[in-house]
Amino acid sequence: MVTFAEIFPNMKKFRFLPIIIAIVFVTGMIAGSYIYKVRDNRIVISPYMSGKSSGIDNIIDYITKNYVDSVSSKELKKYAITGMLKDLDPHSSYITADEFHEINDPLMGSFEGIGITFRIENDTIMVINTIPGGPSEKVGLMGGDRIVKVNDSVIAGNGITNNKAIKLLKGKKGTKVKVTVYRRGVPNLLDFTITRDVIPMYSMDVAFMVNDSIGYIKLNKFSATTGEEFEKGVEKLKKQGMTALILDLRGNPGGFLKSAISVADDFLPADKLIVYTQGKARPRKYAFATSKGIWEKKTLVILIDEGSASASEIVTGAVQDNDRGLVVGRRSFGKGLVQEQIPLPDGSALRLTVARYYTPTGRCIQKPYKKNDFDDYYKEAYERFLDGEVESPDSIHFPDSLKYTTPKGKIVYGGGGIMPDIYVPLPTDSVHTFYNILANKGLIYQFAFDYTDKNRKKLNKFKDFDSFNKNFNMTDAVYDSLVKFAQEKGIKSTPDKIKVSKDKIKTLFKAYVGRNILDEKGFYPIYLPTDTTFKRAVKAIEDRELYQK
Repeated sequence: MVTFAEIFPNMKKFRFLPIIIAIVFVTGMIAGSYIYKVRDNRIVISPYMSGKSSGIDNIIDYITKNYVDSVSSKELKKYAITGMLKDLDPHSSYITADEFHEINDPLMGSFEGIGITFRIENDTIMVINTIPGGPSEKVGLMGGDRIVKVNDSVIAGNGITNNKAIKLLKGKKGTKVKVTVYRRGVPNLLDFTITRDVIPMYSMDVAFMVNDSIGYIKLNKFSATTGEEFEKGVEKLKKQGMTALILDLRGNPGGFLKSAISVADDFLPADKLIVYTQGKARPRKYAFATSKGIWEKKTLVILIDEGSASASEIVTGAVQDNDRGLVVGRRSFGKGLVQEQIPLPDGSALRLTVARYYTPTGRCIQKPYKKNDFDDYYKEAYERFLDGEVESPDSIHFPDSLKYTTPKGKIVYGGGGIMPDIYVPLPTDSVHTFYNILANKGLIYQFAFDYTDKNRKKLNKFKDFDSFNKNFNMTDAVYDSLVKFAQEKGIKSTPDKIKVSKDKIKTLFKAYVGRNILDEKGFYPIYLPTDTTFKRAVKAIEDRELYQK
């Protein structure tokens, strides 16, 4: 599981970069290209030249037959395509057949596999949780199990990686895989034969009531199922009395354009413009809200940061430009390019930028990039942490040429992400230095993971969040063990600093343990009350004058 970078204050090194670089494409699904046709809702590849091979095919064929050493035509094709794309823009890309399912499955809302969440711990696959109702839970696999063999081949201690583990455990529905596990407290290894099935992948991490009136929903991406998931979450919270909604899109790298439009549609009255797209070979295409909106009139706050991109920015831009709600947080990533994905006959795919998208006021929020050199494009996100932007908006300057005005007269800007209505800097904290060091180095996370593993039997009695939240807290003895653990890792501090950080560390520890046994619904309700941006959103909702202004 990934440690949420936004929980670490005073961060000088940019820890979001892997997430930013992996920004997911925005696509309206494939709707026309020079190299394929749509027939009966199926994509049919058409040759570039009828009855003839292309020049590239001839060159690849010539090299494979005549080069001094053996070369793979498959690899040559990959190099040829990536070479054509690498200087176009930062988001056009080639997906090999081997990478296809790994990259696309998360956006489809499901995959075929055994249904577990895991992490690699001490060169072993450690099961964190089984998916409820999934094939692993059905056969008796449990959180805390270590998978040491797959189909009688020993994998523990053999340099197993996340990608290798996924390839071993995923597979077509109906196929079987045998796993052998070590379970703490059981003297012998246990064998399980698991029949793979379709496993849902949720884009909504959590939906819960913050108090009697404020609801909170966090989306981690915009997949094929996001619109449906989101509406179910809203309806659930409305039944619990929600009159104000906080939608958290921080760290959400985007996904399907259609899903972004669906979510934005739930906030806007019929006929309001959500987004439009346009490219050289793509005529301008508008998306307007319908009458289906389930949250059109009540209070809305959206949270964003430098990890919010693409589809996240479409939803945020639609809300901001229509004066529909409040945007709180830090400046978003700035991706305004639209990709279409074209499947190729060998199972690979091409993602090509075919258009730009524009928010309702007409702004394109794509940040600048230089052709032939995209290093600065990705370094820009890193630079925000170095130039002080994340601690203060003073260094952010938008040219007047990119100024736009909303219907109610609010000034917004294009050309570099979406600037929130209320900017919340990353906290600078010189008091809780012991907490900051442990959080930044992931030591609280590691200690909580080890604690959960050693005490799983006792923790499994908590079947729901209310029971866990009421009856579990970090004791002073466990806190002292964490301090000792940190010291063994080379962390030195003074007794006063250790004492002043105690409450914050206890809260984060409890949140991590809650996640380990109850997934995200055990984490966010505990952690969020300590989150500066979240607290600012709650304050804005409760201050009606501020919200309206």
